[in-house]
Amino acid sequence: MPLANGRRSLSIPGPSVFPDAVLQAMHRPAINIYDGELVEMAYSLFPDLQKVARTTDTPLIYICNGHGAWEASIVNTLDEGDKVLVLESGRFAVGWGEMAEAFGVQVEYLNAPDRAGVDPQMVEDRLRADINHEIKAVLVVQIDTASGVWNDIAAIRKAIDAAGHPALYMVDCMASLGCVPYEHSEWGVDVTTSGCQKGLMTPPGLGFLHVSDKAKAVRNRLKRGSFYWDWNRRMDPEMFYENFCGTAPVQHIYGLRKALDMIMDEGLEAVWDRHATIGAGVRAAVAQWGQDGPLEMNIRDDAECSNSVSAILTGSIDPESLRSVAEAQLGVTLGNGLGQFAASTFRIGHMGHVNAPMILGTLGVVEIALANIGAPFTSGGVEAAAKAMAGGVA
Repeated sequence: MPLANGRRSLSIPGPSVFPDAVLQAMHRPAINIYDGELVEMAYSLFPDLQKVARTTDTPLIYICNGHGAWEASIVNTLDEGDKVLVLESGRFAVGWGEMAEAFGVQVEYLNAPDRAGVDPQMVEDRLRADINHEIKAVLVVQIDTASGVWNDIAAIRKAIDAAGHPALYMVDCMASLGCVPYEHSEWGVDVTTSGCQKGLMTPPGLGFLHVSDKAKAVRNRLKRGSFYWDWNRRMDPEMFYENFCGTAPVQHIYGLRKALDMIMDEGLEAVWDRHATIGAGVRAAVAQWGQDGPLEMNIRDDAECSNSVSAILTGSIDPESLRSVAEAQLGVTLGNGLGQFAASTFRIGHMGHVNAPMILGTLGVVEIALANIGAPFTSGGVEAAAKAMAGGVA
């Protein structure tokens, strides 16, 4: 008997669940795009985007998804023939590198150890070997949703400095901004790319960049040109529309304003703590399930596991059978595996607008689905998660 009737639950690693208040804020007709309320609201977003990224560096808003933010980062910092070092720890770092290659950039991949995050010592060693400073930028993803890894951005910054290397430091925060600690300025990041549809809880459509003075100076030396992606056109606009290179994304501005209000009302550090507590609960459940079966976290070290998404290795269990039962019979959509993990993992998204009953319900559905398909596992994952999360309740 199907148990899916009722409000369905989305537990994928983005887009995340959107708060009703955000959707209601967006549900409005077209309005005056030249002056008045919209203009004031749009300009109110910039300082709060700086707060979320912990920086005073210039924030930029593009009407695009995360891939668009990647493209903006590339065309403003790299010329054809330049070389970059991509720190690979999952599919999305590779995707960023592939985009750079499409623009004629030479890409070198430095692979993280198996089922682990980027090793800062490997980064330092590679940059020390680049005695002619051919590498113009180092690219890394803080949380890769394909592998479920969290990379230590501060430690990688220290490795770059220890090598005495002048490369730009560019970080993708699509799955981490508004979910886990991130310090754009303190950690010496030159370009941060992110988007609105994960930790910032707004339907897809906005990409963000935070840009250091060092990155701005590089842009001014480039031979490459772009009209839409050129961040110089957006830095000091004389007219409001120049912030967006055209018509403003009216409904998204209202939705993002509400989402940022919700984050500020909760408190950014409290948001981080909530994600950490929920992430610990998921890992406790997986550890329990794996007591008598093949299920385990893809990333071996809990300290390197993401608190916004979990990639779970299934071993002999077919992840698509599990996902099918969860969605069709139980009303929960789980994330599929991606890239090299496509046939060996399923993923649980726990980012943005997520709380204890949402994640405990998802974990309960996973247990039911495992039992339904006859998978080997040890029951009690939900109880283990609840115990792990209890310590996070003040």
